[in-house]
Amino acid sequence: MNASDPITTVSVISTGSVSIRPEHVGPTWKNTYLWLATSRRWTAPRPINVYVVEHREGLVLFDTGQDRASVTDPGYFPGGASGLVYSRLATFDIAPEETLTAGLRGLGHTPGDVGTAVISHLHQDHIGGLGLLAGSEIVISRPEWESLRRPLPAARGLLTDHIDLPGLRWNRAAMQGLADPALAPFQDGYDLFGDGSLVLLPTPGHTPGSLSMLVRRPDRPPLLMVGDLTYDDRLLAQGKLPGAGSKRQMRTAARRVNELRTRLPGLVILPAHDPGAGERLAAALDDHPAPRMTDRRPA
Repeated sequence: MNASDPITTVSVISTGSVSIRPEHVGPTWKNTYLWLATSRRWTAPRPINVYVVEHREGLVLFDTGQDRASVTDPGYFPGGASGLVYSRLATFDIAPEETLTAGLRGLGHTPGDVGTAVISHLHQDHIGGLGLLAGSEIVISRPEWESLRRPLPAARGLLTDHIDLPGLRWNRAAMQGLADPALAPFQDGYDLFGDGSLVLLPTPGHTPGSLSMLVRRPDRPPLLMVGDLTYDDRLLAQGKLPGAGSKRQMRTAARRVNELRTRLPGLVILPAHDPGAGERLAAALDDHPAPRMTDRRPA
């Protein structure tokens, strides 16, 4: 490990798999409710990724995955019209050995070791481990938290009974001005530990307060964990958007992330449900240094 590197390693664990509609992955011209009502196909199972960063300030999670109770407890999801929407939106497969606890155990950790959990957004397949993290700081964007307080949260994919749990220590982070030109076009963000190694960037669209987390290490490719901004990095690179969320906001967020690729050569995009994300992370963790910008000044 580089002595100046505050990060020991970055890992990924998967809390089961999810199948969604092809229109959800996108791109599609249909609005969300139209494809939800009419789609007849499911994608192949896709991972439900949780990213684990071993930092000198403590163990950090990006998202907490899906709770296995969602496939074992008939009362986990709401009933009625909202329940019908959930049943058409996704199907889950979570084995007993695919819980957050089991995944952390495989890395030599327990939920009690987690110092910080960054939540990309509050949909159920990203907050499933919250009940295990009473001793951790839970970081979420302020707009995402405020969206929880708006009417009809369940109809918007927010299961308050599984989010607003007693004993959790929430940090409703407000984005601040960034003085780092390498992060343009992002002008605001949240430096998690003040050392530039883990920077939260606002990427709204899938939800009003969706966050991404940039991981920077000396002589390693930078990583950007993007939650559900995309389900396939190839589509994101082409500017093609998923089928759920605010198209206007997602288009802006996608453009900014794609511009960031030019500022940070070798940037590795790590969505929550991209089947290729684990392989890209593994490749980024080998001993090859990050690509560097070439000097293009005229001779």
